[in-house]
Amino acid sequence: MRFWQFMAKSDSEVELRIDGEIVDDDDAWLYEWLGISHAAPNTFRQELAQHKGKNLTVWIDSIGGVVWAAAGIYNALKEHRGRVTVKIDGKALSAASIIAMAGDEVLMSPAAVMMIHNPWVRAAGDAAELRHVAGVTRFRASWTRRPG
Repeated sequence: MRFWQFMAKSDSEVELRIDGEIVDDDDAWLYEWLGISHAAPNTFRQELAQHKGKNLTVWIDSIGGVVWAAAGIYNALKEHRGRVTVKIDGKALSAASIIAMAGDEVLMSPAAVMMIHNPWVRAAGDAAELRHVAGVTRFRASWTRRPG
């Protein structure tokens, strides 16, 4: 059961509500099987592609989840051709705060909360591999929207 829902407001405006856990594509089957609300980036990209060129309002109320999955959704929203307005009406915690930063404009209710922290990660390998993983978990939102 995906945790987003696109709703057409007009021919040029689409509303998106996000309120569930953010998971890796490889783990989505388990959440689906258990009936737990979730989002995986590949499925999200496929549905977002159906709304090319439309202005998008993204409402967020999520506890977050996997940082890599959130980065995939962030990237999809940054690449979207159309204005992206993010509205946080409840919470954008952890990985959900990454998705929130994809907006051209980010608005928060006075009663909303955003929590940002360094990502948690599990790693295995030798010392060099562990140092590498520690370095790449420092997420930097350096992408910019393409003109057009």
